[in-house]
Amino acid sequence: MKLLFDQNLSFKLCQALADLFPGSSQVRLLGLAEADDTAVWRHAKAGAFVLVTQDADFADMATLYGQPPKVIWLRCGNQPTPVIEKLLRDHAQAIAAFEQDPAAACLEIL
Repeated sequence: MKLLFDQNLSFKLCQALADLFPGSSQVRLLGLAEADDTAVWRHAKAGAFVLVTQDADFADMATLYGQPPKVIWLRCGNQPTPVIEKLLRDHAQAIAAFEQDPAAACLEIL
């Protein structure tokens, strides 16, 4: 599974989590730093990414439009990158189950 980290999450997560989520990227690395949410959504869908964000707007889009892309909504507030990395590692099993659930569109991680 490839993750696409939203603008508010560090590009450093791509390499830090490459062992669990190879092929992951971040919106700035893809030239989408100034893109609106709809453009990021479309890119995630076209690239078969799971979108990781702290932005409620993407969670709302997942509810409205369904998936793909699936959305992981991090509800932990602004945290340092190592904390975000640990959070995703700690929830790796739940994330894998989420990806396999054909009905699930958004996974909230607190």
